[in-house]
Amino acid sequence: MTVAQRGRALWPQFALLAGAIVAADQVTKTLLVGALRPGESTSVVGDLVRFVHAQNTGGLFGLFRDGAPVFAIVSIGVIAMIAWYHGRSGRNPYMTLTLGLLLGGAIGNLLDRLRFGYVVDWVDAGIGGLRWYTFNVADAAISGALLLLILLALRPALGEPR
Repeated sequence: MTVAQRGRALWPQFALLAGAIVAADQVTKTLLVGALRPGESTSVVGDLVRFVHAQNTGGLFGLFRDGAPVFAIVSIGVIAMIAWYHGRSGRNPYMTLTLGLLLGGAIGNLLDRLRFGYVVDWVDAGIGGLRWYTFNVADAAISGALLLLILLALRPALGEPR
């Protein structure tokens, strides 16, 4: 099936969602940086949820510390691939949602890497010493997109053009 047969991708919705993720990500990070010094935290829901000013120089889960320049370069390639794939996906709201979340998250974290040389992470959740990795809005959008991609692998009909 050609792109013409599938219909044009939902570009306005894709761009609007990605832009909303980037805006929410950057606004929340700016508020956090203005409220807490690096390493400082504040309790939100007891010990269950805390806001902490973390500076992640690596990738997901803090892996590959001090790799921000490499991750920035890789992110640019990933962003291009997301846009290219969206253009090939046709008129599919599921793919527009999934790829819009992924694009917004990738751009949000890329902006941090380019401006600061690290990503600002600020949500710390867990119980006692058992904590999830510290994350931000961009990370949450990427994680949500990955869950949607797993669902797509289980239910391929979700990815078919409408």
